Amino acid sequence: MLMNKLIRASLRCGVRLQGTSAAAANATDPAPAGGFSFELSEQQKEFQLLARKFAREEIVPVAAGYDKTGEYPFPVIKKAWELGLVNGHIGEEYGGMGLSIFDTCLITEELAFGCTGIQTAIEANSLGQMPVIIAGTEAQKKKYLGRMVEEPLMCAYCVTEPGAGSDVAGLKTKAVKMGDEYVVNGQKMWITNGGKANWYFLLARTNLDPKCSAGKAFTGFIVDADTPGIQVGRKEMNMGQRCSDTRGIVFEDVRIPKENVLLAEGAGFKIAMGAFDKTRPPVAAGATGLAQRALEEATYYALERKTFGKVIAEHQAVSFLLAEMAMKVELARMAYQRSAWEVDQGRRNTYYASIAKAFAGDIANQVASDAVQVFGGNGFNSDYPVEKLMRDAKIYQIYEGTAQIQRLIVAREHLGRYKK
Repeated sequence: MLMNKLIRASLRCGVRLQGTSAAAANATDPAPAGGFSFELSEQQKEFQLLARKFAREEIVPVAAGYDKTGEYPFPVIKKAWELGLVNGHIGEEYGGMGLSIFDTCLITEELAFGCTGIQTAIEANSLGQMPVIIAGTEAQKKKYLGRMVEEPLMCAYCVTEPGAGSDVAGLKTKAVKMGDEYVVNGQKMWITNGGKANWYFLLARTNLDPKCSAGKAFTGFIVDADTPGIQVGRKEMNMGQRCSDTRGIVFEDVRIPKENVLLAEGAGFKIAMGAFDKTRPPVAAGATGLAQRALEEATYYALERKTFGKVIAEHQAVSFLLAEMAMKVELARMAYQRSAWEVDQGRRNTYYASIAKAFAGDIANQVASDAVQVFGGNGFNSDYPVEKLMRDAKIYQIYEGTAQIQRLIVAREHLGRYKK
């Protein structure tokens, strides 16, 4: 169903798609000699080309306008959905394409090149859906994932609160069981797609004992966005990624049926954190896409702008700056690809995912800042694209776990390898 639409749409874009899943690609592509290769499969190259073409032709021309107005980019998202560039990780048994995390990261990097505000709105679907993918029952998956491939709907990951971001154990939202339902009261904040979501993944405290460990105190729920008692706050106007819909959400006596519990009562924290191993690689890919855009803009400008009788790219100070930027982008790309590859092999990738997320987030900020420097005074002006890239980059050091939290995770994982 979705694959047929994708094939038709991609043919219109002049791109040929071969397989329907990562498994199909592996079945047709020869195995790399020696078991180690940086070569993409033919299907991966085609997905990458399709996303690249879409980003440059459909996203880049409208990105600045959406940044100025803050309007939600649903027309662009709908086109991406029609091409199969949204929800690629949903399994074939639920109408999706069943792409690997690695495959979806390739798409993510290309879309982020165009605009990370638009890409974040798309990527929020992955984060919202991932708890259902890893912990949902067959009935839950068919109901909530199935509808996402039938029409261009959005969902959201509803965890962060006004007083609890990185400190997930400090969440105050409560869910009290009453018969066959849970009654939820509390407030969430900074929820991407909060005002556009068809449904939410919600993390709430079900064990009210303050001494209860986070691993047992929280439960994950699927909540339909039109459930009575849900109050959606105003759209926040942020420093960057302005067209992404970010809001606070209040839950006031919201009743959730027990069949919408994910896995079991008390399993929510494990589910919420487990989703990050699969969603942090795409976040790192998005940061890499932004950095690649900044590098390209700076390079083209440096090859055109002249000072002292020659283009500035011929000045060693500028050429070395571009070299540093290129090194960082290449290493960030390798980091996210390694973290995606690890989880696709069925291995725990927490260490690599946090390295990729922290490093790519940092270099996105560094490379965007350096791009502004290459542009000089023009870089500080909103008529040029790099000032937007610099604003958009900052959130990569904050959302889905701050740069500091990633370092805590990396340190814990690293030291754990050496402790007896």
